[in-house]
Amino acid sequence: MYRRRTRLRGRRAPGRAPGRTGVWLALGALLLAGGTACGDGGSGKAAEESADPSARPSADSGEAASQRNIVFVLTDDLSEDLVQYMPHVEEMRKAGLSFADYTVTDSLCCPSRSSIYTGKYPHNTGVFTNTPPDGGFDVFHQEGNEDHTFATALQKRGYRTAMMGKYLNRYEPDMTVGGEKNYVPPGWDEWAVAGNGYPEYDYTLNENGRTVKYGHEPEDYLTDVVSRKGQDFITESAKDGKPFVLDISTFAPHGPATPAPEDEEKFASLKAPRPPSFDKLPEDAPKWLADRKPLPEKQLRKIDRNYRERVRSVQAVDRMIGGLQTRLRKEGVYEDTVFVFASDNGFHLGEYRLTPGKQTAFDTDVKVPLIVTGPGVPEGRTSHAVVGNIDLAPTFTALGGGTPAPEVDGRSLVPLLGGETPKDWPRAALIEHHGAKDTAEDPDRPRKGSGNPPGYEAIRTADVTYVEYADGSREFYDRRRDPDQLHNTYGELSAERKKELARQVAALRACEGAKECGAAAGS
Repeated sequence: MYRRRTRLRGRRAPGRAPGRTGVWLALGALLLAGGTACGDGGSGKAAEESADPSARPSADSGEAASQRNIVFVLTDDLSEDLVQYMPHVEEMRKAGLSFADYTVTDSLCCPSRSSIYTGKYPHNTGVFTNTPPDGGFDVFHQEGNEDHTFATALQKRGYRTAMMGKYLNRYEPDMTVGGEKNYVPPGWDEWAVAGNGYPEYDYTLNENGRTVKYGHEPEDYLTDVVSRKGQDFITESAKDGKPFVLDISTFAPHGPATPAPEDEEKFASLKAPRPPSFDKLPEDAPKWLADRKPLPEKQLRKIDRNYRERVRSVQAVDRMIGGLQTRLRKEGVYEDTVFVFASDNGFHLGEYRLTPGKQTAFDTDVKVPLIVTGPGVPEGRTSHAVVGNIDLAPTFTALGGGTPAPEVDGRSLVPLLGGETPKDWPRAALIEHHGAKDTAEDPDRPRKGSGNPPGYEAIRTADVTYVEYADGSREFYDRRRDPDQLHNTYGELSAERKKELARQVAALRACEGAKECGAAAGS
């Protein structure tokens, strides 16, 4: 199933501790003035910097002083409506920059996470689902994606790298890959990753190539375990004097959305939000959705219960964020750290008469929170630039002083983090979905009534959403006039407009690299 491959792990060249002066603004200025389509590394040698994203900084170049620590908290299935119950995340909104139009490449765990690690669309990672033959860890590995992630790029630039929590669907802590038992992917110095961590208890972690079983005691609660490990990694990295990247990916609030012991009885009377789209079909709904009946009272009670469970489960995630921030401050590195909060995809709960689930092209599923704090990042601001999860890997590479490889589809967000939106910034994001599927082993297999659309490609701009289904159905929503996406007006479009949309979808689903994908996205 797996091919043998060369490991990229190993000792890193020594580097200097990140500086604590105002070099962030200089970094942003260098990126804006001399960056490529993906953003320049900002090392102080913008024009002369090697295009090799894995080039190491030299101790006397001053580059290490411009490298920022990165803490990335990635949640699973977290929708916008949960943030209001996460006070530390709300504080991040006040302290940093929120992205109002952040879109994932698919509302499904494995393809979205594959895009996050590599900066590539699913048609370039080869990962479209959670399971073979067109998805899962199996395909991600077989396609060689693990050799070209933000972790490998940053590790080669002298970073200490850590991955904790959830990796990719079908990864197991005790698996043997290419002859290596208890496989740890390249690029990661510290690895504490589970397979089935969804219940939050009774799981196994691969801890740097050693499997460790956890039980059902309160101290075994997975979100708390990775929180402690993440804080320890921050302390160790600060003492080591090297820049670091910490990726903590929680299983919460993915079902069963198990709360921490102290949160089990909270929010007892809470009900799920009832937006205008709740239990309502769009006009001229696509074939897969058109026959949905109003939700029965029993299902409404289940939706409310599910929402309470989701809110309870993110309380530990929110405390984890607060704990990580406290540890960064204690170790004196908070001012040198870019802190990123996001989700791999959204989630619907009753909208469009759908029972709890995801995988659609509606905003409930593809538009998720992205909030960034850090030195030089505008406080309490919102960016309306169209950005996507393909932009995270090149952003992290750029923050590390590197230049993203030309085959990366996304672009560095560093200019936006400095308060500027380049004139040629892409105006559309691509969503690619393979369906319909019902694989028993898939934790995201659609339950009855939850939405299992056929395969589709969609584009989402700041104003509109357009969807092309494999069965011939089409959707077009003008979200300026119809923010809840209840009026499919595709039939009202001119023939020329329909051709224009079809051409753009065709160009995006075939694009490769930031230059080509940016042009297809209307940059």
